[in-house]
Amino acid sequence: MIINMDFLIPILVVAVLIIAISSIGGYIAVNYKYSGSAKSIKKSKSKEEAIEEATRRLAKNTKDAVALNFLGDVYYQAQDWEKAYHTYEALSELPPVNGELSHVQANLRAGIAAMRLNNFEAAHKFFVIARSLDQSSPEVNYQFGNLEFMRGNYEKSVKMLKMAITRNPEHSGSLRIMGHALFKLKRSKEAMGYIRKAMEADPGDKESLITLAECYADAGQKEQALRIYSHLRPDEIWGAQACLESGMIHIEAHRNEEAISDFEIGLKHQTIEEDIEVELKYQLASVYLRQQDTVTAMKYLQQIKEIRDSYKNVEELINNNKELVANKNLRIFTMASSADFIALCRKVTMTYFSNSKVKIIKTKMNGNDWTDIVAEVDTPKWSSIVMFRFIRIQGVIGELVLRDFHSHLKDEKADKGICAGVGDYSEEARKFTEARLIDLIEKERLKSILNNVDAKMQAIADSRKARRT
Repeated sequence: MIINMDFLIPILVVAVLIIAISSIGGYIAVNYKYSGSAKSIKKSKSKEEAIEEATRRLAKNTKDAVALNFLGDVYYQAQDWEKAYHTYEALSELPPVNGELSHVQANLRAGIAAMRLNNFEAAHKFFVIARSLDQSSPEVNYQFGNLEFMRGNYEKSVKMLKMAITRNPEHSGSLRIMGHALFKLKRSKEAMGYIRKAMEADPGDKESLITLAECYADAGQKEQALRIYSHLRPDEIWGAQACLESGMIHIEAHRNEEAISDFEIGLKHQTIEEDIEVELKYQLASVYLRQQDTVTAMKYLQQIKEIRDSYKNVEELINNNKELVANKNLRIFTMASSADFIALCRKVTMTYFSNSKVKIIKTKMNGNDWTDIVAEVDTPKWSSIVMFRFIRIQGVIGELVLRDFHSHLKDEKADKGICAGVGDYSEEARKFTEARLIDLIEKERLKSILNNVDAKMQAIADSRKARRT
């Protein structure tokens, strides 16, 4: 069949014109609807010129999606979070144009910028939208998990991060935060694996390293924890905390000298958080009190009080230890070893009755709470078997302690009981002794006895020496 070109050419011309008119109309419609956003920024320009062009376009049209997208990326890469946030916030409200705009990215980056600005509420809103558009995105789930971690919602953080790790098992950021979140949830053994794997990508991550040490400590692997803490002790940022944690492990193992060394090294750091500084001094004071070095302990307690007036039981310790500083025997009575405590109680027994001869016939220690001493006492007016109970418990001395004492009193066939303690007797304890041959020595009277016991012992020794000569 022969085609008549004279007839066909006019038809083709008309068709081309129709297509052209339609394209122009579509372009106008797009520009009307999306406010000129389909026109790209020229890539041949320098960055400064491109920024100027985008800025001019936004001055004319605040909904220019291409200009917003370009500037948003500039601000985001420069970590100018305030500008990035407002740019992506505006961008997230516009529909996509010619593939130039990803709503997932716009909401994701708006959320990230808000999170960097500590605007967690806005960040949460944008992450919810981004995740509704793409639930499986590892980046969205990672950032959402990071946000929930920062908000203290550790269970939610773990849930999001699991999804991120499922899609991207090697993503170190997801692995890191997962490990830290599991540690916060007291799931230390699970946390270790994630943290160790994350640190393969960043061996210099000291925060993760100290958290790994805490995981080891929680899991009972104290020596592994100590090795890490020892490595971190010189670190300017984490050294003080490492010293504190290491010292606490040494205290638990009754290695007081090592604990003191750790705490003192921690306090030498120039950059130290106040919370850690105060706790280091508190733990140092506690160790020195256990070692009966009350003067040094009081020094640290006073320093704590100057920093934080009501930290833990510092006020109570200061008040109690003022007396201990002034009264060496009171320190021995309340804090010394069992051997020193018993030796002091024997002195009190020997000097309690004036002008008497005393023979101690039995001494028995009950744990570290009290000791019972049975003695034959001979005075010019009477002779008896007397049983003493010296109680070093500093809390309330209750009726049960006195009932137990009374029972042993009868077992020893003692004629009289004397109970001395640094605690306060309960009302029930007082009533129990009213009709029984038990005298209660209150704390104030005991302190006076302890103050004078050495002088009395010396007087007895001098008297015996004088009689021999």
